[in-house]
Amino acid sequence: MTEAAELIDNDFLRQFELKVDDNMAVIEYSLQERKIFLTKMIIPETLDSNEFQKDFLELVFDNIKERNISVVPTSPEIAKFVRSNRKYKRMLPVGIRI
Repeated sequence: MTEAAELIDNDFLRQFELKVDDNMAVIEYSLQERKIFLTKMIIPETLDSNEFQKDFLELVFDNIKERNISVVPTSPEIAKFVRSNRKYKRMLPVGIRI
């Protein structure tokens, strides 16, 4: 479902956006120094599935990885994703454990 959609980093609203059909999934963030705090994930009910959530988070994390920024997930859903995906744990800043 996310293959045709394009991830947009809306830095004015400080959120990642993924529009699928007439729905938009959002992850809000706060950028401080070389760290990005992922604070809130909003997924419309029509898109709310574990597979969509996983794909959306992978797109966001891959985008952040390209920028070489550390990630601090403050949202419970995002922290759970990091715990279950070992490759993204390396993106946490030194001293942060999830």
